[in-house]
Amino acid sequence: MPVTSIHHDLDALTLTIEAQFAAPVERIWAIYADPRQLEKIWGPPEYPATFVQHSLTPGSRSTYYMTSPEGERFGGFWDIQEVDEPHSFTYLDGFADADLNPNPDMPTATNVSTFTAHDGGTKAVYVGTYASREGLQQVLDMGVEEGSTLAINQIDALVA
Repeated sequence: MPVTSIHHDLDALTLTIEAQFAAPVERIWAIYADPRQLEKIWGPPEYPATFVQHSLTPGSRSTYYMTSPEGERFGGFWDIQEVDEPHSFTYLDGFADADLNPNPDMPTATNVSTFTAHDGGTKAVYVGTYASREGLQQVLDMGVEEGSTLAINQIDALVA
């Protein structure tokens, strides 16, 4: 399984996930840059994602929804802040309403995804920093650690 560690720090307001992939950095980057590939790994397998718009370009907004096994849709957005292709990107990650507009009643995180060459493959480090302890605790209670692990672990099958 790609995820090698996951931990949260309520004092630092962070959730950090580390993973290893048997594919070069450029291949892992391509998954995050292409909405059709990203759909295959964003969200746990039982909650597949559909990206309505997506571009890893600073200033752009990506919008998506995940569909539950019962057909219920859960929206989200990324506001892309910084891009260093193929090494990293930074984005504000949040929940969205039914029209895919940001939901101000839900927590957001500034996420930094970093990819480096390691042992013939790629080491990925995903760090989310929340605005408040309550926001981080809310997503932890919603199962973000388990869901993220299931999602990221789908990358191996995609690059195989």
